[in-house]
Amino acid sequence: MRFPILAVAVLVALTVLMHAIGLSVVLRTLMKSHAARPTQTWPIAWLLIRVAWWLILIHGAEITLWAFAYLWAGCLPDAESAFYFSGVTYTTIGYGDLVLVKPWRILGPVEGLTGILMCGLSAGLFFAVVSGIYTTRVEAKRK
Repeated sequence: MRFPILAVAVLVALTVLMHAIGLSVVLRTLMKSHAARPTQTWPIAWLLIRVAWWLILIHGAEITLWAFAYLWAGCLPDAESAFYFSGVTYTTIGYGDLVLVKPWRILGPVEGLTGILMCGLSAGLFFAVVSGIYTTRVEAKRK
């Protein structure tokens, strides 16, 4: 039982590290490319679309990490099952049509919890971007 718990600790640490690096890249890109925040509808929409794409790529990489761990540990029969299970678990959809083998079952709930936390961080980034846009629009109207 010790090895699955060690695997969980490593996977959580790697997931958080991947997310931190990904968010750092997105933030750096936003700060460089948008010295002046957009105030019109279409530029705002385009900015939010690009942020969403980046966040989905980051989450996809994290889902892939967990899927490879399931394959490596022999928890699931094939790559399709591993990626499907990881995606459903990370996003907390949890269909339940696939389950992990007994000593590795702890990975499922921890991946779900980790996914919730990483999605919360992504929502925080979205909030910060929208808040910045709102502040810019309010300031522009005051002038």
